[in-house]
This record gives sequence, structure tokens and C-alpha cells, in this order.
Amino acid sequence: MDTLPLQLKLTGERCLLVGGGSIAARKLTMLLRAGADVTVVAPQIGDAVAAEVPAERLHRRAFAAADVSGCRLVMAATGDHEVNQAVFDACQQANILINAVDDPELCTVMFPAIVDRSPITVSIGSSGRAPALARIVRSVIERALPPGIGKLAEFLQARRDVIKTVKTDLDARVHFYDDLWASGISRALEAGKLDAAEELFEQGLSSTPNGEVAIVGAGPGDAELLTLKALRYIERADVLLYDNLIGPDVLEFARRDAEKIYVGKRKRSLQTQQDRIHELMVEHARAGRRVVRLKGGDPFIFGRGGEEVDVLREAGIAYTVVPAVTAAIGCAAYAGIPLTHRDAAQSVRFVTGHRKEDRINLDWPELALPNQTLVLYMARGGLREICGELISHGRDADTPAAVIENGTRPDQRVLKATLSTLPDLVEATEFTGPTITIVGEVVALAP
Repeated sequence: MDTLPLQLKLTGERCLLVGGGSIAARKLTMLLRAGADVTVVAPQIGDAVAAEVPAERLHRRAFAAADVSGCRLVMAATGDHEVNQAVFDACQQANILINAVDDPELCTVMFPAIVDRSPITVSIGSSGRAPALARIVRSVIERALPPGIGKLAEFLQARRDVIKTVKTDLDARVHFYDDLWASGISRALEAGKLDAAEELFEQGLSSTPNGEVAIVGAGPGDAELLTLKALRYIERADVLLYDNLIGPDVLEFARRDAEKIYVGKRKRSLQTQQDRIHELMVEHARAGRRVVRLKGGDPFIFGRGGEEVDVLREAGIAYTVVPAVTAAIGCAAYAGIPLTHRDAAQSVRFVTGHRKEDRINLDWPELALPNQTLVLYMARGGLREICGELISHGRDADTPAAVIENGTRPDQRVLKATLSTLPDLVEATEFTGPTITIVGEVVALAP
């Protein structure tokens, strides 16, 4: 973050606008809407500016350094770099905030694109690098925000003391506001239905927050593959339990005050670690918190989500399961590998390569059948055994095979080989991220 976003109170404050043309007119409108007391200095002042400022505050002359004296904020909208530099130097000398339009190096404060739903305002800045892009982002937010959000802010402001008195706990207040927002109260206020809004408010105020757990699939890695439902649960969570497969860009969607607990598993201690995850889910839910158990891929595809649901049922904890794009589907798609294809594979099998009691116990004769695609989770450590068993049970040694590391992420890597050569290739390669293995003729179809 190159700049710190702030909101500056300018009501009744003296501000200086240097410039009198069309650009200055746009900036003047913004200053006046903020309640500023504006003085304008410029050799030529256009009608649009002159019509908005009292004559005694219009000075038709060149800028002088003394003009900045006593100002809270100065804006230079001249289109002349030398004049902007003089204004900047005077402001620096007097320790006054300065914004020079289209001269980012001569600014100590930047003006963002603004979505105005007063008293709710949203600012979008680019640190002066791409103001046109900031305006595009503003238009996206304009469409997303309901028109009634400003009325909702005023409605809640009038009831702020009541909310604090009833909802004394911070988590309880957060839950109250989240649930009130979801209730559609802003639409009621926008339609002028004050009685309906009051009823929704009272219902929310009297409700007691109940703890709950959402077992949420985060997909294979790319944050843009999150479902809308997954995103909604992540944004509302009080506590997130996450593991190795969750990237930092996914966690960025969580509230800043949410508790993030890493529960990544280590070899030889998987059961102990899973038991601890169960304890954390139940403990936080019973404390009235909204818990999100965030899992890579889909929770019910080799994700132990079923075990976690059993624990929550037994404990009487309310839960939701949010499915996701599976690692198999996401990684294959991003690698350009179709899991099924009319000419190469009429079925696809998802299997785990995880060892149990030092063996990979799978139905090898079935898995070795031709014209099917195998997707193997957690197979890297036992890949040589897997490939050997498939070959010995009849799968052609030249069957295409691939290992995908960090699938769907920017650092995705795809290693293509055959059943007979893949183990040597993998052993000679250093991996730092999670992998998934695909075996079948469809691998040859990838670019």
C-alpha cells in the first residue's frame, strides 16, 4: 500500500484552488460538496468557476506563495507543471496538504474516485498511477451497492446507542449487522417502508447469535474459482481454520478482525491433527462464533469433510457444507487436459494414492483397464509403486501421465511423461507445492 486512505473533514475549512478552467471546475464541485470555504487564484477564471465562488474570493492573477497561508488543503489544477511545482514548493514549506492534478509527483495527498451514497462513501485510488482504471472500478462498485445503503446508515446512526447497549459483545454486534444486511432492510428503506425496516431491526436486535460451522471448499488454488457462497461465508467468519492448500489471496477475503488458525497436517501425526481440528470447530461454535473450516478443493473429495460432519452432528452443532471446484477438475482444466474425451476416455476415476500400513491398497485390475482417466490425489510419495502396479496389471507402459504442481495458480507446473518414465522424472524434480497426478490417453491431448 503506497498511500494511506483517509477521509478529510473540510466543512468550513479554508481551501485554495489554483486554476480556473474546466478541470478546476470539476475539483471545485467536489470541494464545495465537502463544505469547504474555497478561494480561487488564476490569471483567467472561467464562468463555471466564477458562478460558484463569491467575487471576493476570486483572484484573477498569478499564484503567489503567500496564497497558501492558513489553508487546510491546496489543489493545483492548472495544467502547467511549472506553476504546479511552485504551488507544491509553497505547500511543502508551510506543511500544507497539496494535490496537483495529473502531477502525482507533486502531491502529498491523492483524490480517489468516489462512490457517494452519503453518508456512506467508497474511495478507489491508484496512488496516482491509473486514475482511469480507478474510475472503471468505481462504476463496478456503483452497480453493486444498493441505492438504499445511505438511508440504512442514517437509520443505524439514530439507533447506535441502542445497538451498543443490547449487543455488548463485539462478535454479537458483527453478527447483528451481517444478519441485518442480509435481511433486505436497505431495500425496505429505499422503498420508504419504515415500519418493515423497524420490524427487521427489532427482530435482529432480539435474536441470540448461535454458533455454526461452514465446511467450505476453497477450490484448487485460484481465488477466482471460489463460489459466491464460499466467498460469503469467508467474509462473515469469526474464525477460519485453514490448511496448506489455502493461498494467502483466499484469506484476504476474510474480515481483518477474524481469527485465522492454521491447522495444516504433518506426516505421522494426521489423526492427532484431525482430532484437534474437530475440537476447535466444536469449541468455537459453542462459544457462539461463526466458524469456517476452509479446505482446498472440495470438502467431500478426499478432504475428510465427511468425518468433520459426523463430529458436528454428534455435538449438535449447526453446519453447512459448501461444495467447490475439485482439485481434479480445476488442475486438469488449467493444464489443458480433458478428463474425458470421446476418442480417449469414456470414464474418469478419482482415487487416493495415500499409503495405509505402508501399502497403497487399490483395485489394480480395475484401475488398469484402458479407455479411462485416473486422477490420483496424494500420490507423489508412492508414485513408483502406483505406476508399477498399473503396468503389471495390464496398463500400457507408454500410457501418457502427468503430475501437476500448484494447479490453477500462477506458479503452476506440469510434468508430462509416461507410466514408465514418470517416477524417474518426479524423483529428479524438486517440488514445493501440492501435486495431483493424471494417468490416461487424455494427457497427450494437452498442449
